[in-house]
Amino acid sequence: MRKTKGFSLIELLIVVAIILVIAAIAVPSFLRSRMAANESAAVASLRTLNTAQISYNSAYPTVGYAGTLAALGGTGCTPPTSASACLIDTNLAGGQKSGYNFALSNVTGTPNSSYNFVATPVLWNYSGIRYFCSFADAVVRFSMTTIATCDTTIAVQQ
Repeated sequence: MRKTKGFSLIELLIVVAIILVIAAIAVPSFLRSRMAANESAAVASLRTLNTAQISYNSAYPTVGYAGTLAALGGTGCTPPTSASACLIDTNLAGGQKSGYNFALSNVTGTPNSSYNFVATPVLWNYSGIRYFCSFADAVVRFSMTTIATCDTTIAVQQ
């Protein structure tokens, strides 16, 4: 019998099988933790948007609340204007951040006295499973189904 060095094919297949079993156990947990992180980031972004709206309303009282996300953002901020207030980052002003799409709607009044923010997952059950919203009361609310208009009938996020 000649002594050989190295691993046999069977030994390598066993190691690969063990690694695949461990990966199969770990991947669903990883996906759930990523969804939880995306949902937390969406709630934080809604709070940032509400704070930006309050600051915008204070800085431009003749306009009221901003009518678009782009008005809250901006790149040319010397000096800031009502069309480019530079209160939020450019990703959030573009309407998408951390696996969620953000929309500003129902801006009404003269000056603008109300608004709705709605955050929807980019890919449901991949980037998140909950929908979030907020309006002028600055309370973040959530729903398991699509949100058309944010109002007091939607459950409060705790």
